[in-house]
Amino acid sequence: MKTAVVKRHDIANAPVMRIDASFQLSEGVSVRRIIAECPYHVVKCGDVMERIWHAGRWKRVYVNNPKTGIPLVGSSAMLKSDLSDIKLISKKYTEDMADKMLHPGWILVSCSGTIGNTVFTNTGHAGKLASQDVLRLKPKDILGGGYLYAYLSSKYGYAMLTQGTFGAVIQHIEPANVSTIPVPVFPEEMQKEIDKLIRDAASLRDKAAELLSACISEIEAKLQPKLTHKRTGRVSIKDINNSHNSRFEANYHISDGSEVDKYIRKNFEWKSLSDVCSSISRPDIFKRYYVQNGIPFLGGSDIFLAIPDGGKYLSKTRTSNIPALKVENGWILMPRSGTIGNVVLSHDGHAQKLVSEDVIRLVPNDILRGGYVYAFLSSSLGKALIQRPIFGAVIQHVESPHLSRIPIPVLQDDLMDSIHERIMTHKDCLSEACKKEIKAISMVETEIESWDKNKSKK
Repeated sequence: MKTAVVKRHDIANAPVMRIDASFQLSEGVSVRRIIAECPYHVVKCGDVMERIWHAGRWKRVYVNNPKTGIPLVGSSAMLKSDLSDIKLISKKYTEDMADKMLHPGWILVSCSGTIGNTVFTNTGHAGKLASQDVLRLKPKDILGGGYLYAYLSSKYGYAMLTQGTFGAVIQHIEPANVSTIPVPVFPEEMQKEIDKLIRDAASLRDKAAELLSACISEIEAKLQPKLTHKRTGRVSIKDINNSHNSRFEANYHISDGSEVDKYIRKNFEWKSLSDVCSSISRPDIFKRYYVQNGIPFLGGSDIFLAIPDGGKYLSKTRTSNIPALKVENGWILMPRSGTIGNVVLSHDGHAQKLVSEDVIRLVPNDILRGGYVYAFLSSSLGKALIQRPIFGAVIQHVESPHLSRIPIPVLQDDLMDSIHERIMTHKDCLSEACKKEIKAISMVETEIESWDKNKSKK
């Protein structure tokens, strides 16, 4: 049960004079009351932003060619650690691209659907467009952009982003909602520390993306397959009998994945994915018991987030298969349905958390370097091989046994070693970025909580 003491002037100074508990004890109203009584100067969010806006709705023409298209970041994609694999829309048929384009150092807020999620943009966002579901905040130089981001990302900022003046959860965030949010001006040294943590996290993510991109480019340049992208042809009975589970459908035998498979087996020394992994598996389906204070639980899409956090927790006592669900640092994770073909290398943000049975776990061994195996699977060639054995009509799937035959090319030892070391640095950068961002947000929350505690003692 929630309780609080509401003063007369709180009621009198509110936008509407209401005495009902549902309003006075709502999260948004309670947080505004806490901020109003803070020991520091308070400004409105709109006063420390050059501009708060969204692009509005427009007709989208999707394309596949990177030369004629430009990446479009939506409210879900903006939260991902890797933005290299998002949909493209036509440059020719998209008007006012300059107003839709993102730049580093901005704050993005998901303003429809799942509202209130925030992102501090880095160079990975630069040059991409954002959809109408993404609100852009361009900070002035008055307060640090990283500090403002950490504040809006805190539980206090989130409460005010997602709850309107009348205490109810709003369905769509508008610029006017954000511009009135009160922002406490922390002491300068604290502001600078929080701002630096967020900016350092953004730089680390930039470095991680550059390392992965360079490794993938080197692998693809070394292999250089000449794909025909053909979609018709003949398949022998021998090929069908030799395929996994005697696969008969055309998409398995005539596809980019099929061409890549044949090319690697013919032109390179290779080892199967099962040879270079000590296990390729996923847990069995299980009953989930959600609790408020349990073990963090990640779904299939959560593993790709810049900060892997699904906001869900499973019971420690009622979840029977915890060892099978828990992931370790350095594993390769991939969804068995949904965005099949995308992979992630688990870092400290994933480690010791429970992950859904819809995520396949690959545990690299010492036969080939794990970082190299991950970089290959992250390439366009690896993705084609992962997608080759997809099955299902409406909801497509891939299972662990289907992946075991994927051929991993064996390149020169020094090249594979170099790629492995850079991928390990890539992983460490993402891990450190998570820690810095979480620390910055925690500093904001701890400071605000200290006001409330001091107030209670008086």
